Amino acid sequence: MDWRHLPPLSALRAFAAFAQTRNVVAAGEALGVSHAAISQQLRALEAHLDVALLDRSGRGLQLTQPGETLAKALHAGFAAMIEAAQEITGARDDKPLHISVTPTFAASWLMPRMPKFRARHPEVDLMIDPTPEIVALSSDGIDVALRYGVGPWPGLDAEMLLRSPMVVVAAPCLVGDGPGPDINALADLPWLEEFGTSESTRWLDRHGMSGARKHGMVQVPGNLLLDGARDGQGVIVTVREFVARDIAAGRLRELHIEPDDDAGYHLVKRPGVMRPVLKSFVTWIRREARETV
Repeated sequence: MDWRHLPPLSALRAFAAFAQTRNVVAAGEALGVSHAAISQQLRALEAHLDVALLDRSGRGLQLTQPGETLAKALHAGFAAMIEAAQEITGARDDKPLHISVTPTFAASWLMPRMPKFRARHPEVDLMIDPTPEIVALSSDGIDVALRYGVGPWPGLDAEMLLRSPMVVVAAPCLVGDGPGPDINALADLPWLEEFGTSESTRWLDRHGMSGARKHGMVQVPGNLLLDGARDGQGVIVTVREFVARDIAAGRLRELHIEPDDDAGYHLVKRPGVMRPVLKSFVTWIRREARETV
């Protein structure tokens, strides 16, 4: 390792903080220095490398392509250093277990089972982040995510947790008891969708229904989606596992099922040795998924 090629660490630290926050004031607050000090370090780093890392032509600072390349490397490097420091001091194990999951999965599958995990591991602090957005996993952020799809997710370890295709369902009071409408006629019905980008959004886009509906789309939080469908307020597309009991009981009718048998919820985490609380959660959720099947 040629240490002479390493730019000043203070400048790299300031640049990494700016790349993460995309704001000199926020970067200064993160490092406990003034925004002027951050700006000075950014210019010093560009001068040292003789490369433009920032585009100053617009209203705000933007990373250039070389800047993006450096930011990615610094994020990985600093994250590894922070993780190593936390591991040898024991601080890593004291952090809450941070789980990213879609709102529908959280409401329909995970939360009803969480009392079992809490009973087994009452000492574990948890942060469950129900969001439809795909978030980055990092040593100082999300520990594990539950993501729907067929994978893979580059750079991450992913395993199938719950295999289940997407289905279109509606209450009998909305679509009747006779033969269900053809998939092309579904656009004539009112629709409900989980708020934000989600599995259903991608399904609607893939089948050309995002702009072809006669009725407006009503977006609701994931925990209210199934209640609205049961009440006959609209058609929904969701993971079949979540509505299997409703279909069997006649509360919802299955109007369409995707032929893709490889889709399902995956357990996604970063490669490497898991900290104890993450290992406990992974072991538990694997067992719960096997019992579900």
